[in-house]
Amino acid sequence: MTNDREHDGGAIFVLESKGNWWHAGFHLTTAIVGPTILALPYVFRGLGWILGFFCLTVMGIVTFYSYYLMSKVLELCENQGRRHIRFRELASDVLGSGGMFYFVIFIQTAINTGITIGTILLSADSIKILYSNLVPDGPLKLYHFIMMVTLVMILLSQLPSFHSLRYINFGSLLLSLGYTSLVVGACIHAGSSKTAPPKDYSLNPKQSTRAFDAFTSISIIAAIFGNGIFPEIQATMAPPATGKMVKGLLMCYTVIVLTFYSASVSGYWAFGSQSASNVLKNLLPDDGPALAPTWVMGLIVIFVILQLLAIGLVYSQVAYEIMETKSANVKEGMYSKRNLIPRLLLRSLYMIVCAFFAAMLPFFGDINGIVGAIGFIPLDFVLPMLLYNMTHKPRKSSLTYWINISIMVVFTGAGIMGTFSSVRKLVLDANRFKLFSSDVVD
Repeated sequence: MTNDREHDGGAIFVLESKGNWWHAGFHLTTAIVGPTILALPYVFRGLGWILGFFCLTVMGIVTFYSYYLMSKVLELCENQGRRHIRFRELASDVLGSGGMFYFVIFIQTAINTGITIGTILLSADSIKILYSNLVPDGPLKLYHFIMMVTLVMILLSQLPSFHSLRYINFGSLLLSLGYTSLVVGACIHAGSSKTAPPKDYSLNPKQSTRAFDAFTSISIIAAIFGNGIFPEIQATMAPPATGKMVKGLLMCYTVIVLTFYSASVSGYWAFGSQSASNVLKNLLPDDGPALAPTWVMGLIVIFVILQLLAIGLVYSQVAYEIMETKSANVKEGMYSKRNLIPRLLLRSLYMIVCAFFAAMLPFFGDINGIVGAIGFIPLDFVLPMLLYNMTHKPRKSSLTYWINISIMVVFTGAGIMGTFSSVRKLVLDANRFKLFSSDVVD
């Protein structure tokens, strides 16, 4: 494997192993703590206070445990002389299945491309919100902002390696703390004001709808906590990696506790059963005045846009290392003309394709929910437990073995139900969009 990597441009250029544990912590935090936390009040809307706290806490504990096991599997393989820097190689090696290699690469590609499309679309939409407030009758449309964001992403994508994003991802960590603090303050202000909406925390009275809402909420939490690129993040650290990734995990989960719970509680307290899929929509309602100061909302949107760019870069790294595994010549330098030109062309083309889909998908949020249920749950809630049981071989009578089996079974079921509920929501939204389009035409 070492000899193979001597000619592997993806490993040498994109996944170069030069970082420290805190750099890995920055990468991991950017991969998990993003603007999706603004959907957490909506998650509580589908679960209620008690079940919302329970599911958020359990998901946090399970994912920390899952990532911890993954780090131990990677460390064991490294100590045995097989340092894996890609999820697909790790799964294929441990499980002894060539099909697993392609399964993981398919799921990773779906997740990473989907998130890149989403970051372009959300960034453009956020800029459009600012623009519409500043220039209400301005001529620019959403696709104009998609093109602007894509151009910026093309420029930033030329940073050659995952490790070269460390300072950008440190900034991303600070941005997540910044806009979460502003959102919490804005929600407390909105919930305490005289114009605050009436507080109603009741769940949907229809039992079947309540069940679908609960599974959709659980699927959203799984997608928020998931990342699907843990081995690639650990690969950015200089070997040996033993014990280092746990420190990065502790950094990441400290930020998670500070942001996830505060955003959930403040948003759901302020808006209850009226919580939107993005709490900013509650703070900037279409049918009334803004419920937070304009400068606060402006700062939140700017911070979100900047962090979205960092998230898009992080999740693009798997695509880039796949490209450079085939296109780069490691005998030439990273910045040689031979490697610069293919990098510029391929990464630019990748971003352009993602931008094209961002402009084409009106229900991207629903589609992303399906990708989350199908993708994040197997990669972050099932495979780590399976890989640990295969490599460390805990006794079948041990508590660890049965905890791992139980997590695999429970989250496989949750993934199936989450997929079903997300598809159902996609169909309902598509039907509403069709009816709306027919009314407009008529």
